[in-house]
Amino acid sequence: MKFLAITLIVHRPDVLTGVQKPTHARFREVLGNAVLAEELGFDGFGVGERHERPFISSAPAVVLSHIAALTRRIRLFTAVTTLSLLDPVRAYEDYATLDHLADGRLDLIIGKGNGTAQRELFHVTPEDQWDRNAESYEVFRRLWRQDKVTADTRFRPPLKDAEVWPRPYQRPVRVWHGSATSEESVDLAARYGDPLFSANVTNPIEPYAELIRHYRERWEHYGHDPADLAVGAGSAGLYVAPTSQQALEGYRPVFESDLAFRRRTGLPVVFETLEDFVARSSALIGSPQQVIDKVHRYHEQLGHTVLHVHADAGGLGDVQHRDSLELFQSAVAPVLRKDIPDPPFPWAPVLPRAARDPAPADS
Repeated sequence: MKFLAITLIVHRPDVLTGVQKPTHARFREVLGNAVLAEELGFDGFGVGERHERPFISSAPAVVLSHIAALTRRIRLFTAVTTLSLLDPVRAYEDYATLDHLADGRLDLIIGKGNGTAQRELFHVTPEDQWDRNAESYEVFRRLWRQDKVTADTRFRPPLKDAEVWPRPYQRPVRVWHGSATSEESVDLAARYGDPLFSANVTNPIEPYAELIRHYRERWEHYGHDPADLAVGAGSAGLYVAPTSQQALEGYRPVFESDLAFRRRTGLPVVFETLEDFVARSSALIGSPQQVIDKVHRYHEQLGHTVLHVHADAGGLGDVQHRDSLELFQSAVAPVLRKDIPDPPFPWAPVLPRAARDPAPADS
């Protein structure tokens, strides 16, 4: 199993102190967390993309480029690239450039994105967002693989023998499809033989497990080898402590403050108590053995071979957060790496001789 640390670069007052860091300090914190993730042995670091409050992750290619300069080993992920909002030509230029600067350490997780404010900012409607996502991905994918592209597009000016530079480093970049609730994302991933990353952070496991079952069915429908299928999954929170009692005691103020924030701002409340949150959400809160057991229970239903945890403290103290990450890497990750297989592809740059380009079965 592989492990990612991911941030959406939320920028709001601390859930415990009420103090909001300056924007500059928040970005420096993200860079520090990325370096720490590499030092502790995480396999990847991801930066989200959002174009609305309370996030400042509107330019993940820029942030990841800086992280690339500070790190040497860890793979860099987008989480997610909101292709429904973007011109695929411009997105290709940004990420092909980043991949060169990162020596081929880039993986993309794409998705339509969500949120009314960012849809309105880019003039995307609920009715056309899925078509935009599919078209942008298809154009992006061809740009990465073909020296000249002709495409009769609906949502951007058509392309005719278009050459886009720079030409890529990885041939091709690996693209995961992020999915929370939609069969559209799942079907797009299965059609092209791409891996799936389940958000798996808001609700109990059942709707996510159902989507992954659908993904497996569509994967076989499109004629792909089941042995090549790969699934990643998220987690709703992380706090590993020597005992379950210490974990609950340490995380309770964070949960209660977040619960109050959700009620105050009208966000949906799924878990009313910390005990219910620990029991039924994907949050990994407990002793090392409890966390290991929970990941195994989720793996039985999801079959995931990549797991992401929060890179940010999220209300924990800095020392608490670092201690939790260190305990995760020293006592949890080694067991899960042994027990659960890795994805069915090398965790390394995809260079030309190793490249595969699975085409849709119906193309």
